[in-house]
Amino acid sequence: MPLSSSVQSTVDAEDGPFPTLGDMPTPSLVLDLDILERNLRKMAARVTGAGLALRPHFKTHKCLEVAAMQRDLGATGFTASTLYEMRVLQSAGFLDVTWAFPVILNRVREVSERARDSPEARFVVDSLDAVTTLETEVVPAVGRPVHVWLKVDSGYHRAGVDPKSPLALEIARHLGASPKLHFNGILSHAGHGYDRPGRPGLRKVHAEDRETMLAFAATLRRGGVDVPAISIGSTPTLSVADEPGDLEGLDEARPGNYVFYDFTQVQLGACTVADCALTVIASVVSCRESAEHCVIDAGALTLSKDTGPSWQDPPTFGEIFCDYAGSQLNPDIRVISLSQEHGKVNAPLPLGTRLRILPNHSCLVVPHFRHYVLARGDRVLGRWPIRHRSFE
Repeated sequence: MPLSSSVQSTVDAEDGPFPTLGDMPTPSLVLDLDILERNLRKMAARVTGAGLALRPHFKTHKCLEVAAMQRDLGATGFTASTLYEMRVLQSAGFLDVTWAFPVILNRVREVSERARDSPEARFVVDSLDAVTTLETEVVPAVGRPVHVWLKVDSGYHRAGVDPKSPLALEIARHLGASPKLHFNGILSHAGHGYDRPGRPGLRKVHAEDRETMLAFAATLRRGGVDVPAISIGSTPTLSVADEPGDLEGLDEARPGNYVFYDFTQVQLGACTVADCALTVIASVVSCRESAEHCVIDAGALTLSKDTGPSWQDPPTFGEIFCDYAGSQLNPDIRVISLSQEHGKVNAPLPLGTRLRILPNHSCLVVPHFRHYVLARGDRVLGRWPIRHRSFE
């Protein structure tokens, strides 16, 4: 039985029903349920089969129905990128949520609200200032200790403590000894995997991430700091961590993009085109006489302006399928530029032609839509709402 068969989906009366994808208005965001279910099962088996807890990232799909499928496959909790996402998950009964973002000091009230709503709410710090804020402002407002992870820079150099620095040990010791905080352990994100195309490069980044975290945990333990858990993230590196021992010594994984994948992941070698569950259907709306291009109704507010990997050649804002069922992309035709609502394709195609586009970055495409169009093959089954980012 398909995973999603028990999940309610709807089609608004004024918009349908639409029996096939060819009947949908454009642009539409299409979620292939067969591929989604396969991706969810594969990652869940990899992570939980290695004895790790699976805490998938909500930021990619922003969809409670997908979260329910992940939970049914063994996810023990979830990861959120914003306080709003955390609130959405908590309101739906998903209470064990990590806000995997350095605590924002000017949003203490919201942090306190999220901690009050669930004793399992977890927060991330990489500075003593953030630790002090949690202890002196959040904990008193909540009335009990809160959960905290220490973010570690394992090579991405975006955020996190340098594991070789005295400050890292100082913060960890403070967290481990604090009566006001529950120290959950150390957490990393191997985002530098996006700069290492090819399976060997991704495997090397994963190994570096794992070794850095294991070494730092050992240093802390020798220094008298108990490290309850080691948590790692990043879809590209986890997607190639499929050999014995690749996840040994780790306790938790937080992949996100794996639910859908995208063209960037294909180019990295993390997946194949057949693994990509999310596409955009667009239409040709203009093609001038003797022009060498056409214009589609999918612009930057549909596909985002993510250009994919810096080394991608030729540059693309979205690849176009020539045979979706066969997972074949057109080698010559692609989206080459975007303005707000217009997309430019490098070929003169007839007015009204419908194109199925594989986005560069599914995480950035999703927030431009209100819902997913659910499909199996060409058949439309309904819609699932997307919970947009909000600063409310």
